[in-house]
Amino acid sequence: MAAEDAAAAPVPPPASPLAQVLENIRNLSQRQKIAAGAALAFGIALIVGVLLWSRQPEYSVLFSNLAEKDGGAVVASLQQQNIPYKFSDNGNAILVPATQVHDLRLRLAAQGIPKGGLVGFELMENQKLGLSQFHEQINYQRALEGELSRTISSIASVAGARVHLAIPKQTAFLRDEQKPTASVMVNLHTGRALDPSQIAGIVHLIASSVPNLTNDNVSVIDQDGALLTKKPDPLRGNLDASQLKYTHELEEGYIERVNSILTPLYGKGNFRAQVSADVDFNQTEQTAETYRPNPSPEQAIRSQQSNESQTRDQGPQGVPGALTNQPPVPATAPVTTPAVPPTTASGQAPLTSTKSATINYEVDKTIQHTRKALGQIKRLSVAVVVNNKEEKDKNGNVKSVPIPEEERQRIENLVREAVGYSKDRGDTISVASSAFVTSDKDLLETPFWKDPDNLALFKELTKYLVIAGVIAFVAFGVIRPLMKQVLPQPEVKDEEEGAGTEPGEGEEGAEGEGGEEGEEGTRVALSPEAAARLAYEEKLAKALALAKENPRVVANLIKEWMGANEQQR
Repeated sequence: MAAEDAAAAPVPPPASPLAQVLENIRNLSQRQKIAAGAALAFGIALIVGVLLWSRQPEYSVLFSNLAEKDGGAVVASLQQQNIPYKFSDNGNAILVPATQVHDLRLRLAAQGIPKGGLVGFELMENQKLGLSQFHEQINYQRALEGELSRTISSIASVAGARVHLAIPKQTAFLRDEQKPTASVMVNLHTGRALDPSQIAGIVHLIASSVPNLTNDNVSVIDQDGALLTKKPDPLRGNLDASQLKYTHELEEGYIERVNSILTPLYGKGNFRAQVSADVDFNQTEQTAETYRPNPSPEQAIRSQQSNESQTRDQGPQGVPGALTNQPPVPATAPVTTPAVPPTTASGQAPLTSTKSATINYEVDKTIQHTRKALGQIKRLSVAVVVNNKEEKDKNGNVKSVPIPEEERQRIENLVREAVGYSKDRGDTISVASSAFVTSDKDLLETPFWKDPDNLALFKELTKYLVIAGVIAFVAFGVIRPLMKQVLPQPEVKDEEEGAGTEPGEGEEGAEGEGGEEGEEGTRVALSPEAAARLAYEEKLAKALALAKENPRVVANLIKEWMGANEQQR
């Protein structure tokens, strides 16, 4: 009857989940509330700290290789602006967050920082009265040197530069006039070098900025003291840097040709090719004048002149006598003129004929002027070695076998066509087959954990794993226990009531969410009233069991309650 009366009694409607959460929070003791709040605050602080650690700003170089005075000014300005900064490992650079580098450079430039230890034409803005001409000339020279140093320092490969000008005093005597000279010292970045064109540009810049200064009077050295403007000695036939570079590039081009044609056939690493080029850098000029004899069929008459004359001598004249009666014989040449015939009996003088001819022939003449270009290839030597092939014998053992002669000949033909083989030049090509020996350097490969790429990936994964671990710790170690104490407890299943229900009622209760299987296999749902009654009965049974097992604790608890009530009264 008591059970029926309890079932018939009205049961208050169940409270909302939020109300139950608030009720559970109020039921917590003061110590539990403080511990829960501290744990929750610790979890939130831990998550925020890990997130901030994972999102640390990436630092970049703001300025490097600054003078001590400029470095102090930059640091003081950063401290005034509350901007985080740090120094590089070697202390030569100031690092700031990468997102603020450009903004900070503009701000510091507006403040005139850094000054770089050099003064430009701003030195002329603050001129004092009473300066002598000598001081004005010195200030102008300092300003010009500073401006040139700043301009040279703006080159990408140059970290800093110093310019020294030697400008002589002008004189009215041309005989005593001296030309100005200049010296430039450049401090290059690590691993950088100046090309010959860049060196020529620096020399031309200095020479164009100073009146009457020629390129020959400008010297450029680097931070190691090496002279960069060294001129080739015409008396020495050694190769200069440009010729060596051209030879190296030419050989590398031929090697690349050989590699590109053999890589698809044998794979990368199964062959090696080297090319040696003998390049002629001699500049030769040749002038030749050649005469060719005139062949008879091809002879050409340039000019021809013929003369013919006839004369008759008069008879003897004068006083008769032995000599008078005999005329003198005319002088004749036995080769060109025939002998003079004697005087005829009739007494008349003989007739004299003279003929002459001049013929000029054309003469062949060839004038040839030849100037050979620089860098012509005199001879090529190509060497190719191919790795042996691996074959299995009858027993299955792998052995190294040289390539066949036919295949070697085919490789030689391919290389010959690739490099442009010329027999007239005396080019040589050698192809050999041998087993490659693995060097100790190849055996000592970089371990997996020392590879820079793998290290970067490992650091990134470690960062995310730490974040995930902290979040999991806070979620399962802090938040989840708190939620178990604060959130309402799940409904308790009444197995006995479910077992005693009728089959019809069990079928209806099977549609509930918090149901439990009965004896007939049906799920029974408990009403809120039954769940509350079951919870009260369980608490009462636990209290009775505690009173039976340890009555002293129950007595002390009742005394404390009674004392608390008396204090409240």
